[in-house]
Amino acid sequence: MLKIGVLGAGHLGKIHLRLLQQSEKYELVGFYDENFENGAKIAAEFGYKQFDTIAKLIHAVDVIDIVTPTLSHYKCAKVSIKSGKHVFIEKPISTTVEEAEEIIALAKEYNVKGQVGHVERFNPAFIATKNMIENPMFIESHRLAEFNPRGTDVPVVLDLMIHDIDAILSVVKSKVKNISASGVSVISETPDIANARIEFENGCVANLTASRISMKNMRKSRFFQKDAYISVDFLEKKCEVVKMKDAPEVPGDFDIILQNAEGVKKQIYFSNPDVEQNNAILDELESFADAINNDTIPVVTLEQATEALRVAYQIIDCFKK
Repeated sequence: MLKIGVLGAGHLGKIHLRLLQQSEKYELVGFYDENFENGAKIAAEFGYKQFDTIAKLIHAVDVIDIVTPTLSHYKCAKVSIKSGKHVFIEKPISTTVEEAEEIIALAKEYNVKGQVGHVERFNPAFIATKNMIENPMFIESHRLAEFNPRGTDVPVVLDLMIHDIDAILSVVKSKVKNISASGVSVISETPDIANARIEFENGCVANLTASRISMKNMRKSRFFQKDAYISVDFLEKKCEVVKMKDAPEVPGDFDIILQNAEGVKKQIYFSNPDVEQNNAILDELESFADAINNDTIPVVTLEQATEALRVAYQIIDCFKK
Protein backbone atom coordinates (compact mmCIF):
# COMPACT_ATOMS: atom_id res chain seq x y z
CA MET A 1 0.00 0.00 0.00
CA LEU A 2 1.24 3.45 -0.93
CA LYS A 3 1.41 6.03 1.84
CA ILE A 4 -0.62 9.08 0.86
CA GLY A 5 -1.23 12.52 2.35
CA VAL A 6 -3.89 15.05 1.39
CA LEU A 7 -3.24 18.78 1.00
CA GLY A 8 -6.48 20.71 1.52
CA ALA A 9 -9.45 19.66 3.64
CA GLY A 10 -12.23 21.71 2.07
CA HIS A 11 -15.38 20.28 0.48
CA LEU A 12 -13.59 18.03 -2.01
CA GLY A 13 -10.63 17.38 0.27
CA LYS A 14 -12.95 15.81 2.84
CA ILE A 15 -14.36 13.49 0.15
CA HIS A 16 -10.83 12.44 -0.84
CA LEU A 17 -9.91 11.79 2.81
CA ARG A 18 -12.96 9.59 3.33
CA LEU A 19 -12.35 7.56 0.16
CA LEU A 20 -8.61 7.15 0.76
CA GLN A 21 -9.40 5.89 4.26
CA GLN A 22 -11.53 3.15 2.62
CA SER A 23 -9.04 2.35 -0.15
CA GLU A 24 -7.20 -0.96 -0.22
CA LYS A 25 -4.40 0.55 -2.34
CA TYR A 26 -3.44 3.46 -0.09
CA GLU A 27 -2.55 3.98 3.52
CA LEU A 28 -3.89 7.41 4.51
CA VAL A 29 -1.17 8.97 6.66
CA GLY A 30 -2.90 12.31 7.26
CA PHE A 31 -3.58 15.76 5.89
CA TYR A 32 -2.56 19.41 6.02
CA ASP A 33 -4.91 22.38 5.72
CA GLU A 34 -3.72 25.98 5.99
CA ASN A 35 -6.84 26.76 8.05
CA PHE A 36 -5.58 25.01 11.18
CA GLU A 37 -8.82 25.44 13.14
CA ASN A 38 -10.89 23.90 10.34
CA GLY A 39 -8.35 21.06 10.12
CA ALA A 40 -8.52 20.47 13.87
CA LYS A 41 -12.31 20.06 13.67
CA ILE A 42 -12.00 17.52 10.85
CA ALA A 43 -9.25 15.63 12.69
CA ALA A 44 -11.38 15.49 15.85
CA GLU A 45 -14.52 14.41 14.00
CA PHE A 46 -13.08 11.76 11.69
CA GLY A 47 -9.84 10.74 13.38
CA TYR A 48 -7.50 11.66 10.52
CA LYS A 49 -4.03 12.78 11.56
CA GLN A 50 -3.50 16.52 11.09
CA PHE A 51 0.01 17.76 10.23
CA ASP A 52 1.05 21.27 11.23
CA THR A 53 3.31 21.87 8.19
CA ILE A 54 3.28 20.81 4.55
CA ALA A 55 6.93 19.70 4.85
CA LYS A 56 6.19 17.20 7.64
CA LEU A 57 3.32 15.64 5.66
CA ILE A 58 5.37 15.39 2.46
CA HIS A 59 8.23 13.75 4.37
CA ALA A 60 5.87 11.06 5.75
CA VAL A 61 4.32 9.82 2.48
CA ASP A 62 4.95 8.39 -1.02
CA VAL A 63 2.09 10.26 -2.74
CA ILE A 64 0.64 13.75 -2.26
CA ASP A 65 -3.01 14.38 -3.17
CA ILE A 66 -3.41 18.11 -3.90
CA VAL A 67 -6.99 19.26 -3.27
CA THR A 68 -6.24 22.90 -2.49
CA PRO A 69 -7.66 25.95 -4.37
CA THR A 70 -6.35 26.11 -7.95
CA LEU A 71 -4.16 29.13 -7.20
CA SER A 72 -1.91 27.00 -4.95
CA HIS A 73 -1.71 23.84 -7.12
CA TYR A 74 1.60 24.86 -8.68
CA LYS A 75 3.27 25.75 -5.39
CA CYS A 76 2.08 22.50 -3.73
CA ALA A 77 3.05 20.34 -6.73
CA LYS A 78 6.49 21.94 -7.00
CA VAL A 79 7.48 21.33 -3.37
CA SER A 80 6.05 17.77 -3.47
CA ILE A 81 7.81 16.78 -6.70
CA LYS A 82 11.12 18.27 -5.56
CA SER A 83 10.82 16.01 -2.52
CA GLY A 84 10.53 13.02 -4.86
CA LYS A 85 6.81 12.39 -4.27
CA HIS A 86 4.21 11.33 -6.84
CA VAL A 87 1.40 13.89 -7.18
CA PHE A 88 -2.33 13.63 -7.81
CA ILE A 89 -3.62 17.14 -8.58
CA GLU A 90 -7.28 18.15 -8.67
CA LYS A 91 -8.42 19.81 -11.90
CA PRO A 92 -7.49 22.19 -13.37
CA ILE A 93 -3.81 21.25 -13.12
CA SER A 94 -2.78 24.85 -12.29
CA THR A 95 -3.66 28.51 -12.77
CA THR A 96 -1.60 29.01 -15.95
CA VAL A 97 -0.29 26.91 -18.82
CA GLU A 98 3.27 28.04 -17.98
CA GLU A 99 2.92 26.66 -14.45
CA ALA A 100 1.50 23.39 -15.83
CA GLU A 101 4.44 23.02 -18.23
CA GLU A 102 6.86 23.53 -15.35
CA ILE A 103 5.06 20.82 -13.34
CA ILE A 104 5.55 18.46 -16.31
CA ALA A 105 9.26 19.34 -16.53
CA LEU A 106 9.78 18.85 -12.79
CA ALA A 107 8.00 15.46 -12.81
CA LYS A 108 10.37 14.29 -15.56
CA GLU A 109 13.42 15.70 -13.80
CA TYR A 110 12.60 14.04 -10.47
CA ASN A 111 11.23 10.86 -12.13
CA VAL A 112 7.85 10.93 -10.40
CA LYS A 113 4.36 10.30 -11.75
CA GLY A 114 1.50 12.77 -11.89
CA GLN A 115 -2.20 12.47 -12.57
CA VAL A 116 -4.90 15.15 -12.72
CA GLY A 117 -8.44 14.80 -11.38
CA HIS A 118 -10.49 15.03 -14.56
CA VAL A 119 -13.05 12.77 -12.92
CA GLU A 120 -15.46 12.50 -15.88
CA ARG A 121 -12.97 10.15 -17.56
CA PHE A 122 -14.02 7.70 -14.83
CA ASN A 123 -17.75 8.35 -15.19
CA PRO A 124 -19.32 4.91 -15.78
CA ALA A 125 -21.46 6.18 -18.69
CA PHE A 126 -18.36 7.54 -20.46
CA ILE A 127 -16.37 4.37 -19.72
CA ALA A 128 -19.21 2.25 -21.17
CA THR A 129 -19.24 4.15 -24.46
CA LYS A 130 -15.65 5.35 -24.93
CA ASN A 131 -14.59 2.41 -27.12
CA MET A 132 -17.62 3.01 -29.37
CA ILE A 133 -16.67 6.65 -30.00
CA GLU A 134 -14.62 6.30 -33.18
CA ASN A 135 -13.73 9.35 -35.25
CA PRO A 136 -16.64 11.59 -34.18
CA MET A 137 -17.28 14.47 -36.58
CA PHE A 138 -19.72 16.56 -34.52
CA ILE A 139 -19.91 16.80 -30.74
CA GLU A 140 -22.35 18.75 -28.61
CA SER A 141 -21.86 19.21 -24.85
CA HIS A 142 -24.03 20.93 -22.26
CA ARG A 143 -22.84 21.35 -18.67
CA LEU A 144 -25.29 23.43 -16.69
CA ALA A 145 -25.20 23.93 -12.93
CA GLU A 146 -27.25 25.74 -10.33
CA PHE A 147 -25.45 28.69 -8.78
CA ASN A 148 -22.85 27.85 -6.13
CA PRO A 149 -20.51 30.62 -4.90
CA ARG A 150 -17.78 28.01 -4.28
CA GLY A 151 -16.57 28.04 -7.90
CA THR A 152 -16.89 31.69 -8.83
CA ASP A 153 -13.23 32.55 -8.18
CA VAL A 154 -12.47 31.27 -11.69
CA PRO A 155 -14.31 31.63 -15.06
CA VAL A 156 -16.98 29.02 -15.80
CA VAL A 157 -14.65 27.63 -18.51
CA LEU A 158 -12.08 26.60 -15.87
CA ASP A 159 -14.70 25.54 -13.35
CA LEU A 160 -17.13 23.50 -15.48
CA MET A 161 -16.39 23.47 -19.22
CA ILE A 162 -12.87 22.07 -18.72
CA HIS A 163 -14.43 18.68 -17.87
CA ASP A 164 -15.91 18.48 -21.37
CA ILE A 165 -12.81 19.92 -23.03
CA ASP A 166 -10.73 17.11 -21.50
CA ALA A 167 -13.27 14.39 -22.39
CA ILE A 168 -13.49 15.63 -26.00
CA LEU A 169 -9.70 15.90 -26.42
CA SER A 170 -9.43 12.30 -25.16
CA VAL A 171 -11.62 10.95 -28.01
CA VAL A 172 -10.79 13.27 -30.93
CA LYS A 173 -7.47 12.13 -32.36
CA SER A 174 -6.62 15.39 -34.08
CA LYS A 175 -5.11 18.77 -33.28
CA VAL A 176 -7.23 21.86 -32.59
CA LYS A 177 -7.33 24.13 -35.65
CA ASN A 178 -9.58 27.01 -34.61
CA ILE A 179 -11.61 28.19 -31.60
CA SER A 180 -14.40 30.76 -31.40
CA ALA A 181 -16.31 31.53 -28.23
CA SER A 182 -18.46 33.99 -26.33
CA GLY A 183 -19.12 34.43 -22.63
CA VAL A 184 -21.43 36.49 -20.43
CA SER A 185 -20.90 37.64 -16.84
CA VAL A 186 -24.20 37.70 -14.96
CA ILE A 187 -23.41 37.52 -11.26
CA SER A 188 -19.61 37.09 -11.10
CA GLU A 189 -16.65 39.19 -12.21
CA THR A 190 -15.85 36.50 -14.81
CA PRO A 191 -18.21 34.82 -17.34
CA ASP A 192 -20.94 32.63 -15.82
CA ILE A 193 -22.24 31.36 -19.17
CA ALA A 194 -19.99 30.39 -22.07
CA ASN A 195 -20.31 28.81 -25.49
CA ALA A 196 -17.34 27.59 -27.51
CA ARG A 197 -16.88 26.08 -30.94
CA ILE A 198 -13.72 24.00 -31.35
CA GLU A 199 -12.70 23.01 -34.87
CA PHE A 200 -10.16 20.22 -35.34
CA GLU A 201 -7.78 19.62 -38.25
CA ASN A 202 -9.60 16.39 -39.22
CA GLY A 203 -12.90 18.30 -39.72
CA CYS A 204 -14.50 17.44 -36.39
CA VAL A 205 -16.43 20.27 -34.73
CA ALA A 206 -17.29 20.41 -31.01
CA ASN A 207 -19.88 22.82 -29.67
CA LEU A 208 -19.68 23.31 -25.88
CA THR A 209 -22.00 25.21 -23.56
CA ALA A 210 -21.39 25.75 -19.84
CA SER A 211 -23.43 27.71 -17.30
CA ARG A 212 -23.28 28.04 -13.54
CA ILE A 213 -26.51 30.01 -13.14
CA SER A 214 -29.05 27.52 -14.50
CA MET A 215 -32.33 26.49 -12.93
CA LYS A 216 -31.40 22.82 -13.12
CA ASN A 217 -28.28 20.70 -13.43
CA MET A 218 -27.36 19.02 -16.72
CA ARG A 219 -24.19 17.26 -17.88
CA LYS A 220 -24.72 15.74 -21.32
CA SER A 221 -22.55 15.13 -24.36
CA ARG A 222 -23.59 13.79 -27.76
CA PHE A 223 -21.18 12.35 -30.30
CA PHE A 224 -22.12 12.02 -33.97
CA GLN A 225 -20.06 9.84 -36.29
CA LYS A 226 -20.59 7.83 -39.46
CA ASP A 227 -23.42 5.37 -38.87
CA ALA A 228 -23.68 6.08 -35.14
CA TYR A 229 -25.00 8.52 -32.53
CA ILE A 230 -23.78 8.23 -28.94
CA SER A 231 -25.29 10.14 -26.02
CA VAL A 232 -23.59 10.27 -22.61
CA ASP A 233 -25.43 11.61 -19.58
CA PHE A 234 -22.66 12.25 -17.05
CA LEU A 235 -25.13 13.38 -14.38
CA GLU A 236 -27.59 10.46 -14.55
CA LYS A 237 -24.79 8.05 -15.51
CA LYS A 238 -26.74 6.75 -18.48
CA CYS A 239 -25.88 6.33 -22.15
CA GLU A 240 -27.65 5.72 -25.42
CA VAL A 241 -26.10 4.33 -28.60
CA VAL A 242 -27.97 4.41 -31.91
CA LYS A 243 -26.30 2.71 -34.86
CA MET A 244 -27.05 2.20 -38.54
CA LYS A 245 -26.20 -0.69 -40.81
CA ASP A 246 -27.25 -1.81 -44.30
CA ALA A 247 -30.88 -2.90 -44.23
CA PRO A 248 -31.61 -6.60 -44.68
CA GLU A 249 -33.21 -7.79 -47.93
CA VAL A 250 -36.36 -8.74 -46.05
CA PRO A 251 -36.82 -6.50 -43.00
CA GLY A 252 -38.51 -7.87 -39.91
CA ASP A 253 -41.84 -6.48 -38.73
CA PHE A 254 -40.18 -4.41 -36.01
CA ASP A 255 -37.06 -3.29 -37.91
CA ILE A 256 -36.63 0.48 -38.26
CA ILE A 257 -35.60 1.26 -41.85
CA LEU A 258 -34.55 4.62 -43.33
CA GLN A 259 -34.22 5.28 -47.05
CA ASN A 260 -32.35 8.28 -48.49
CA ALA A 261 -32.99 10.12 -51.76
CA GLU A 262 -30.67 7.75 -53.65
CA GLY A 263 -32.68 4.75 -52.49
CA VAL A 264 -30.05 3.45 -50.07
CA LYS A 265 -31.73 1.71 -47.15
CA LYS A 266 -30.29 1.62 -43.64
CA GLN A 267 -31.51 -0.19 -40.56
CA ILE A 268 -31.45 1.66 -37.23
CA TYR A 269 -30.74 -0.37 -34.11
CA PHE A 270 -29.96 0.36 -30.49
CA SER A 271 -26.79 -0.91 -28.89
CA ASN A 272 -26.88 0.35 -25.33
CA PRO A 273 -23.98 -0.99 -23.27
CA ASP A 274 -24.27 -1.91 -19.61
CA VAL A 275 -23.21 0.90 -17.29
CA GLU A 276 -21.41 -0.47 -14.25
CA GLN A 277 -21.93 1.94 -11.36
CA ASN A 278 -18.77 3.02 -9.56
CA ASN A 279 -17.28 5.71 -7.37
CA ALA A 280 -15.44 7.77 -9.97
CA ILE A 281 -13.27 9.68 -7.46
CA LEU A 282 -12.11 6.49 -5.74
CA ASP A 283 -11.46 4.88 -9.13
CA GLU A 284 -9.32 7.78 -10.37
CA LEU A 285 -7.26 7.78 -7.16
CA GLU A 286 -6.78 4.00 -7.25
CA SER A 287 -5.93 4.04 -10.97
CA PHE A 288 -3.07 6.36 -10.03
CA ALA A 289 -1.86 3.84 -7.43
CA ASP A 290 -1.87 1.18 -10.19
CA ALA A 291 0.13 3.46 -12.49
CA ILE A 292 2.75 3.97 -9.76
CA ASN A 293 2.95 0.32 -8.69
CA ASN A 294 3.00 -1.06 -12.26
CA ASP A 295 5.07 1.80 -13.74
CA THR A 296 2.41 2.53 -16.39
CA ILE A 297 1.08 5.78 -17.85
CA PRO A 298 -1.66 7.37 -15.70
CA VAL A 299 -5.16 7.58 -17.21
CA VAL A 300 -5.13 11.41 -17.16
CA THR A 301 -1.55 12.56 -17.67
CA LEU A 302 -0.07 15.93 -16.74
CA GLU A 303 0.37 16.59 -20.46
CA GLN A 304 -3.30 15.88 -21.27
CA ALA A 305 -4.49 18.11 -18.41
CA THR A 306 -2.17 20.87 -19.64
CA GLU A 307 -3.62 20.60 -23.15
CA ALA A 308 -7.16 20.91 -21.72
CA LEU A 309 -6.02 24.01 -19.79
CA ARG A 310 -4.42 25.47 -22.94
CA VAL A 311 -7.68 25.07 -24.89
CA ALA A 312 -9.65 26.53 -21.96
CA TYR A 313 -7.47 29.66 -22.03
CA GLN A 314 -7.83 29.96 -25.81
CA ILE A 315 -11.59 30.01 -25.21
CA ILE A 316 -11.21 32.66 -22.47
CA ASP A 317 -9.02 34.73 -24.81
CA CYS A 318 -11.91 34.79 -27.30
CA PHE A 319 -14.06 36.56 -24.67
CA LYS A 320 -11.50 39.36 -24.42
CA LYS A 321 -11.54 39.88 -28.18
